[in-house]
Amino acid sequence: MNGVSTVLIVVGLFLVGGIISFARQQMPKGVIVLLSAAAAMCLAAGALRLDVWS
Repeated sequence: MNGVSTVLIVVGLFLVGGIISFARQQMPKGVIVLLSAAAAMCLAAGALRLDVWS
C-alpha cells in the first residue's frame, strides 16, 4: 500500500463520516449526494491504486 492510495482511502472515510454527520443534522439532500459521490470516488480510486489488482 503506497502513500497515495492510503491518502485517498483516508479522505474517502473522512467524507463518509461527513455524510453521516450531515444526515443527522438534516442538511439538504444535494449536499449529502455530492459528499456521497466524492467519497465513493475517493474510495474507489484508493482501492484501484492498491497493488492487489495487478
